[in-house]
Amino acid sequence: MATADLLLHPVRMRILQALFDADPLTTSQLRDRLPDIAPATMYRHIAVLAEAGVLEVVDEKRVRGTVERSYRVRDEEVVIDPAARAAMTREDHQRAFTTFTASLMGDFDRYLAREGADPTADGVVYRQAAVWLNEEEFTALVEEIETAVTARVGNDRNDGRVRRLFSLVVVPDQPRRP
Repeated sequence: MATADLLLHPVRMRILQALFDADPLTTSQLRDRLPDIAPATMYRHIAVLAEAGVLEVVDEKRVRGTVERSYRVRDEEVVIDPAARAAMTREDHQRAFTTFTASLMGDFDRYLAREGADPTADGVVYRQAAVWLNEEEFTALVEEIETAVTARVGNDRNDGRVRRLFSLVVVPDQPRRP
């Protein structure tokens, strides 16, 4: 399992998001999807993710005297180890959450910048709800949401389907009582 430092770096997070539930991509294809990331930066962060085992090479072919690799995400490696999460300080959580929310904002900005973006017609949703739950109910709710989303992760691209990014943020309204 990966660490928060590895996964929650802004550039690495964007690379992983581009690869989630996508066909394997080459670095060149990733650069096309993420043109604002400098090539040297892209190569460096792909190397870090591959070395850590988060990305795996699924194909290699020779192109003009160099080797072009295709990468995909190893799903089991993009979860922060529970022990690593438990060891995070408040400052670590603040930095991780800031990176996560900045990534969400970047995704939304890129969506809005596209020609023809129409949040209403495209089904953009951002909501917040307060729910009273004990620990057992909370655990069950998170599992239900994860099950509902992961059951659809392998859907084919056909039949008019649109790739959508789902993000879950759960924050207690107040600290737990001892």
